[in-house]
Amino acid sequence: MKPFSKVIGLLLVVLTFVGITAAADDNLNAATDAAQKWLALVDAGSYGESWDQASSLFKEKLTMEQWQQALTQVRTPLGKLESRQFKAAQYKTELPQAPPGKYMVLQYRTKFANGGLMIETITPMLDKDGTWRVSGYYIKPITN
Repeated sequence: MKPFSKVIGLLLVVLTFVGITAAADDNLNAATDAAQKWLALVDAGSYGESWDQASSLFKEKLTMEQWQQALTQVRTPLGKLESRQFKAAQYKTELPQAPPGKYMVLQYRTKFANGGLMIETITPMLDKDGTWRVSGYYIKPITN
């Protein structure tokens, strides 16, 4: 291979990698934006509206009434949100008890007025219509 061909080949590899990285960043940005908007609804106590804005998978697993009851039992006693810090993100195409798809698993270190420090895990997915929507929400105390 001629030196010029090697340079072009290397350039194509680099550009492909940059394209993949940009696509991953776009997914992370869109998923994080969807999660933050959804969390704002939950933080405001708009549990029914958070169900409305959730993914089709989420709605298949829980009725609005079940969701509202679960959050009333779990989130309401924690009190007002005091802080939320981004901790980690992972892109996944497979998750337990979920169909194959595009998922972003986001974790936040969160402090509530009555509940202390928690880890919130929010899982947006690329829904059937191409929009990122929350498909899962888990919260647990930080124990150390």
